[in-house]
Amino acid sequence: MRTARLLSAAYGALALVDTVLAGRPGGAAARRVTKPLLMPTLAAGLLATRPGGEDVRATLVGEAFSWGGDVALLGKGRRPFLTGVASFFGAHVAYVVAFRARSSVPLLGSPGRRRFLVAGGALATGMGLAAAREDRALGAPVAAYGATLATMVAAAAAVDDDHGRDLTLAGAALFLLSDTLLGARTFLLAGRARALESAVMATYTAGQWCIAAGSAEG
Repeated sequence: MRTARLLSAAYGALALVDTVLAGRPGGAAARRVTKPLLMPTLAAGLLATRPGGEDVRATLVGEAFSWGGDVALLGKGRRPFLTGVASFFGAHVAYVVAFRARSSVPLLGSPGRRRFLVAGGALATGMGLAAAREDRALGAPVAAYGATLATMVAAAAAVDDDHGRDLTLAGAALFLLSDTLLGARTFLLAGRARALESAVMATYTAGQWCIAAGSAEG
């Protein structure tokens, strides 16, 4: 457990530094060191806390895809962006698998989750349309990604109470908030609000920590 605490502290320090760097015009070079270290550190902490279980394996796969997305989004332009979208799409699919392994109820078993998925689909469609206005090639991938993200949040809400639901749902909600801020900055504000980058990273890194902590409890 001492190792797990040290790794958690290391992740927190990396997340704080990267969040600050994200909001600074000259922080891009240093982020090539801090950002790629986030997910390996988080994954090592999870393995030190709870090394076995189907949901842990799926969570680790999600963190590996997230690492790929983190690295891809250090680049600029259409190709790095689409690579990042594809990587995080894979991460959310893996997280859905992890959350379903800790759930004893159907994903669509409650009216609240069904309504959320409808609302999430509408938001994903709107974000896809906004992306297509910037670049037609981005519309469909962004919309598909948004729908998968909404499914991940609904799956988090269906995790059993005694299998880390509170932390898992908090993490999924923070991830949703992070990507909403990122989408607004990229497609609605045309990159003018650089300060939003720090908010994106703060919510993203906190969300990933909560998801990993929920898996550790499971």
